[in-house]
Amino acid sequence: MVYERTGIVLKDNKKNMVYGRLARRLRTLGMHSFKEYLAFLDSAESADETGMLINAITTNLTKFFREPHHFKHLFNACHAITQKQSDRGEKRRLRLWSAGCSSGEEPYSIAIVMNELLKKTAPIDIKILATDLDTGMLQTGMNGIYNTKSTESMPDKFRKKYTQNLSDTQIKMTADLRDLITFKQLNLLEKWPMKGPFDIIFCRNVMIYFDQPTKISLGQRYANMLRPDSWLYIGHSESLSSETNLKLIGKTIYQRQDRNG
Repeated sequence: MVYERTGIVLKDNKKNMVYGRLARRLRTLGMHSFKEYLAFLDSAESADETGMLINAITTNLTKFFREPHHFKHLFNACHAITQKQSDRGEKRRLRLWSAGCSSGEEPYSIAIVMNELLKKTAPIDIKILATDLDTGMLQTGMNGIYNTKSTESMPDKFRKKYTQNLSDTQIKMTADLRDLITFKQLNLLEKWPMKGPFDIIFCRNVMIYFDQPTKISLGQRYANMLRPDSWLYIGHSESLSSETNLKLIGKTIYQRQDRNG
């Protein structure tokens, strides 16, 4: 059922892990058997439970500015994109997508880079789409409130500029960041409602859960959603098949390059 709905592969050696993690969901829901839980997942009342299920069996390890080399490349890539737009007499605009955004640290890191870019160039129309299957994670992102300790991976200059202290233990991301981001629920294996194209897509530490055919399909779908010469960032332990028209340019950084280009 998990594979059919999400493409996530659960091998036999994951049985004990799945048992332990889902047992907590059963206790939370007041259920006494996995059969009862499966029936609930198939019912009309379980709209949000699939997200909770996936959240339970996957590892939501995320932090601000995880894999910093991506964000250095992001700044330079977006500066180059908007410079080309300006040279062609086009409106400066950037469309970015954080796919599998978890609790929001990734899109907020992207938004910080975009704000820094705005300060160095003429006005740019910037929109960041942040999607995840888990509505609970998305709500955290929409609220923009995090434990103070979670910002330790954020450079000090950004923490001072882009967070507000709510208490000794909580911070809130500033409104100028929140205004750049739209959080939406999305199952990556289903039809995507957005049309794109995007200049930047982040899909990091998501494809590790998929089998090879699903990875190839998803990689090509991402390529189709990118403008020519635009960029895809993936996780440090991931790779993409050469069957897509995405070319590895740097460390886990891919660029769309059409085969006739």
